[in-house]
Amino acid sequence: MLKLRKAAITGGLACGKSSVCQIFKQLGAYVVSADEVVHQNLSQNKKLIREVEDLLGPDILSGGSIDRKVVADKVFHRPELLKELEKLIHPVVEKEIEDQFQKLQKEGKTGLMIAEIPVLFESGLPLSFFDTIIVVTAPDSLCRERFKGTDGDYERRKALQIPLEEKVKQADYVIVNDKDRKHLSEQVTELYQTLKL
Repeated sequence: MLKLRKAAITGGLACGKSSVCQIFKQLGAYVVSADEVVHQNLSQNKKLIREVEDLLGPDILSGGSIDRKVVADKVFHRPELLKELEKLIHPVVEKEIEDQFQKLQKEGKTGLMIAEIPVLFESGLPLSFFDTIIVVTAPDSLCRERFKGTDGDYERRKALQIPLEEKVKQADYVIVNDKDRKHLSEQVTELYQTLKL
């Protein structure tokens, strides 16, 4: 019987996770982005906004919603504060992914739902929550080139994540994004055909 599978996409910094998700979407998968869920909730979810303000102070607010740049500046130098912030945010993301999955199931959808979660392994989200874990990799030199920001930013953000080799060990499938879009698209299409059965 056809069913709806739930897959998570994660990987290293600037490896091309969003590009992979775009291709999956073009092929017919349902895609939910953890970053978009966070962005939406930090601008609309009054309870979460209040909790984050209590944690980080009123200067993070701009026009009633949270200024993500101010938050990033506060937490990226203080890992213990980042952990506290993640404790507030991750349950919201988990609930939204599950709600969207349930909604698709109720509508009788089959095939594949993809959740793009950059910090899946770091978040503490149970891996059993997903049928499949896909990790996107790329050589460090390429990721550094693709990263929009300073070298210092790249190193700092990368240091907050589990090493890519560790993520690969826990993956069901690995997509290597080290060439052009055509090569990436071929890998994703092949994987899509495998997973949607």
